[in-house]
Amino acid sequence: MSVKAKLHYFNGRGRMETIRWLLAVAGVEFEEYFFETREELIKLQQSGVLLFQQVPLVEIDGMNMVQTRAILNYIAAKHNLYGKHLKERALIDMYVEATMDLNDLVMCHPMQPPEGREKNLALIVDKATNRYFPAYEKVILKDHGQDYLVGNQFSRADVQVPETILMMEEMKPDILAKFPLLQGFKARISNNPTIKKFLQPGSQRKSEIEEKMIPQRF
Repeated sequence: MSVKAKLHYFNGRGRMETIRWLLAVAGVEFEEYFFETREELIKLQQSGVLLFQQVPLVEIDGMNMVQTRAILNYIAAKHNLYGKHLKERALIDMYVEATMDLNDLVMCHPMQPPEGREKNLALIVDKATNRYFPAYEKVILKDHGQDYLVGNQFSRADVQVPETILMMEEMKPDILAKFPLLQGFKARISNNPTIKKFLQPGSQRKSEIEEKMIPQRF
């Protein structure tokens, strides 16, 4: 029996959420250990398992892995979600790095002071609809005319782009109104059995409201 991965983080989305998505899609079972207080995080830092004194931390395959991108790269490569060759991997990296840029903005939004949230939301929506989504709509989906983003096979890009889209729809439900190809892509990928299961209530996917609890605790 394989050992479950162990995830150490706050009880919210943050930088761990994409890791949760990718593990779920890869079929890797995991259990989570949440920090309820700052003292619990300090205790983990003092234990010596955090190479750079930062979380997320994922215990997997005998390693204490830190740094979000390193963790995601490892999971994707191990479970054939990282393209067939170097050029496909480069494309996947470009696409997922863009989603992570947008995710960073979304992740920080609940931490904005109340008086700045409307302006911050407008900035996020502007970047999504004028920079990132048009690229996915035209360059990726329309121009190559395939079901998946890279190499016409399922990859981590097909996980991370829908994750970002769903988070954006929580903030602005009609954000895909001008992007019919992305609408179809999201619907198609959301019906992937592992993703569909992860989107069901009761899964280890985190809800947006839990993210708002982090600033009060830490």
